[in-house]
Amino acid sequence: MSPPRSRSRATGRVTLADVAQAANVSPITASRALRGERSVAPELVARVQAAAQRLGYVPDPAARALASRHGTQVALLVPLLSNALFVDLVEAAQRTLTRAGYQTLIGVTHYDPLEEEQILRGQLLHRPAGMLVTGLDHSESTRALIAASGVPCVHLMEMASAPGVYSVGLSQQQASIAMTRHLLERGRRRIAFAAAQLDPRTLQRLEGWRETMRAQGLYSPTLEWLHPAPSSIGLGGVMFEQIMGQSPAVDAVFFCNDDLAQGALLTALRLGVRVPDRVAVAGFNDLTGSDQMLPPLTTIRTPRAEMGAAAAAMLVNLMRGAEVTPPCLDVGFELVVRGST
Repeated sequence: MSPPRSRSRATGRVTLADVAQAANVSPITASRALRGERSVAPELVARVQAAAQRLGYVPDPAARALASRHGTQVALLVPLLSNALFVDLVEAAQRTLTRAGYQTLIGVTHYDPLEEEQILRGQLLHRPAGMLVTGLDHSESTRALIAASGVPCVHLMEMASAPGVYSVGLSQQQASIAMTRHLLERGRRRIAFAAAQLDPRTLQRLEGWRETMRAQGLYSPTLEWLHPAPSSIGLGGVMFEQIMGQSPAVDAVFFCNDDLAQGALLTALRLGVRVPDRVAVAGFNDLTGSDQMLPPLTTIRTPRAEMGAAAAAMLVNLMRGAEVTPPCLDVGFELVVRGST
């Protein structure tokens, strides 16, 4: 079957009008069907989608943006893509958005508030339909941009409490408390907390450890090992060697991230430090490879993929004007106990 003659003469592209004609519906119905709006009957949606596939129709984002208040792009801001933590989240969010007819516009902020603001300004020029933003700790300018844009926004990885703010995440502090209590239950008393990057979520974990240690009368500032550099396996090894050399009484080290903890376990093998007999080692996030360490790493499992998918689904509902309850979704965490503690 040859395409209808109404295809654009200027570009040769199949147009929405061509799809509507082939499906025997109005252009408005065809547009709504391809956007996945619930007001269109399922049989019409199937007919329009079949026509679009048969004709090879590709939506024009610019035309959509002009025809509506916003386009079909979703701005997605994450701190890094070199960390599996955020890769899992981005992939799940993008998969959900793509199925709903949206495209992602990814921005990497490198934990820099000024860079985050600049990226957001650039993304807003594309008139996004929605935004997914990591965390709740933003500059005043970034907060103002989000509020003034009128674009639906869902925050990732943390729990919001302010009215009108949507979020999907977990309590970093409660997860840290759970890990610290586990180490205490294993008979550990000199539990060091070792952290890098020192982003807001890391500092929330630090507070959970502090709270638990203080409640037991075991807190000491000398047990805090905080480094502003990016988290890495190499840095974890360096920090572990320093802790063992300068604080020999330490009987457990709770690392804020698994990559640091993995580096510590590798260094322990090199130095001949027995884990967990001499010192317990714990991590956070259950990154790839943690279960393959010697010994396997005890950690906090965070459901990154579930978080990304849930946040994207929440945003899709907001973009389509549907009611979203609750506005703050807690995806929880899991204490995974392995051989390192």
